[in-house]
Amino acid sequence: MSADRPIVTDESPMARLGRLTDLATPFAVRALASLRVPDLIASGVTGLEALATAAGADPDALGRLLRYLAHRGVVVEPQSGVFALTEVGELLRDHGPGGQRGWLDLDGLGARMDLAYAGLPHAIRTGKPAYETVHGRDYWAELDAEPGWRGYFDALMLSQQHVTAPQVAGLYDWSAARHVFDVGGGSGELLIRVLSTHPHLRGTFVDRPIAAAAVAGRLAEAGLADRAVAVTGDFFAPLPSGGDVYVVSRALTDWSDEDATIILRRCAVAAGTGGRVLIVEVLPTEPHVPYLAPFDLQMLVTVGGRERGLDDFRRLAAGAGLDVATVLSGRDGLVLVECVPSAT
Repeated sequence: MSADRPIVTDESPMARLGRLTDLATPFAVRALASLRVPDLIASGVTGLEALATAAGADPDALGRLLRYLAHRGVVVEPQSGVFALTEVGELLRDHGPGGQRGWLDLDGLGARMDLAYAGLPHAIRTGKPAYETVHGRDYWAELDAEPGWRGYFDALMLSQQHVTAPQVAGLYDWSAARHVFDVGGGSGELLIRVLSTHPHLRGTFVDRPIAAAAVAGRLAEAGLADRAVAVTGDFFAPLPSGGDVYVVSRALTDWSDEDATIILRRCAVAAGTGGRVLIVEVLPTEPHVPYLAPFDLQMLVTVGGRERGLDDFRRLAAGAGLDVATVLSGRDGLVLVECVPSAT
């Protein structure tokens, strides 16, 4: 798809610009989620006065919010002052599909990531993340300083690995491996799934101290303490050697090309001449079209990372002294990129 191909639409240019720049609707949806109004409606609190009391809101202001969103398909007002959820509104419940309420809550980490877009001009001018410019400290420092946000981040990563880990365990040929390293693995779910699926393997989990301590407990709960250990480490520093396969799963997106190359080089050095490095990522489009990647700008403003395609991973691998040997495709854009020491 060409970047200069016009988008066919019946909208006037002014109407389209208005839709593209609208802030009222995104913030109205977030306000509804933050006040947990969808959960209240689902529990049977449907009258405006009762909803306002339960949500700690001004009745007039809440009514204006609900009627605004009724015109946008989030709620309906079947009778005056009584509200019900649409299918879209159901997604905003606390335990709705995809965890959308938590992400949209204006008091939560997801909203802080979204609000970092206010610093997008800074990111475009400098090529650096804008999160610190907007919030006063960088994203990783926020996670270290706020246990609640760290917990939310870890839960988000775990939800990703529930989708990723079974595919990695099933798609990749682990038969020749003996010891797998999960580098920067966050929740440890990937290592647990791989070891549980392939009993001949041993494993080492490497991540920051908080994660390593938590994963040590999860390994024990999974009955894997005799086959796996969790150690403190940093993928920007030298990694322990001795593994056949070093896995970097859903992590490179968070980092610039320079940093991602360093991470891969650390893995390559630890793996040595006989080991392999396995990159696990999701390709938003393939062939990769950066401006269509939904989270590319979010990665830029939040952490200075980026979405990438296969050619990008080949380039990063080459910079780390690796060649791409095999590419395996899973569901929903997941790819496993197996890298071996460069022949040159």
